[in-house]
Amino acid sequence: MISTTPSAEAAEFAGKTALVTGAARGIGKETASLLHTRGAHVVALDTRPELAVLSEELPGIVTVTGDVTAEETAARAVGAAVEAFGGLDILVNNAGRTLNKPVTHTTARDWDMVMDVNARGAFLFAREAFRAMEERGGGAIVSTGSYASTVGLPEGVAYSASKGALAQLTKVLALEGGPLGIRANLVAAGVVETDFLDTFRPDSRAHLASFADVHPLGRVAQPREIAEVLCFLVSPRSAFVTGAVLPADGGFTAA
Repeated sequence: MISTTPSAEAAEFAGKTALVTGAARGIGKETASLLHTRGAHVVALDTRPELAVLSEELPGIVTVTGDVTAEETAARAVGAAVEAFGGLDILVNNAGRTLNKPVTHTTARDWDMVMDVNARGAFLFAREAFRAMEERGGGAIVSTGSYASTVGLPEGVAYSASKGALAQLTKVLALEGGPLGIRANLVAAGVVETDFLDTFRPDSRAHLASFADVHPLGRVAQPREIAEVLCFLVSPRSAFVTGAVLPADGGFTAA
């Protein structure tokens, strides 16, 4: 359910335009909601039909349907932000896929599918965002990563590799973006209770307790908690933070 509780930060993103991928559900939906509630113009992208519901719940947002792995989609989404709101200030690369297979059972098609969404898609959107943000005089990019970008995930060879690639992409974006006033960061999330779990393994819901046990906080994250960190990293409050891979994993990688 979207959170729209008023707060002292209601005008934090006033005058800013944000593009959120994977916005129809889970972390992406909560992030779009927070940005909208705090004053941003929002362009929300997804392939799911729930995107239409989001536009009803958040009046004034612009929705774009498309596949993040297509160059045309990235150009169209950024173009929609420029056309509707005059530019782009914030990109949230949230769209993602996962796969739970041993390396010997992972096909080339499996590998390409996961890498295409998690790494190629983020690259395409960042590239288009860079062009728009340079014209704007700067901006902020944040990606939804995973603890699997820094530690190995058994039976997650494609997923771990894709999130590792995303972390390295973030660092290069920070280096090239610095002189342009563009920041780039990544949130290395722990296990989050979203529908994303269902694509990881069919019995994921039954294993929520065991997932919780591997986090020192003793629970998994809720989408809003990760969305808050994403919003922090594109806000003025993190103005001197760039190139960071910030854990939001309940202490998982500390262990």
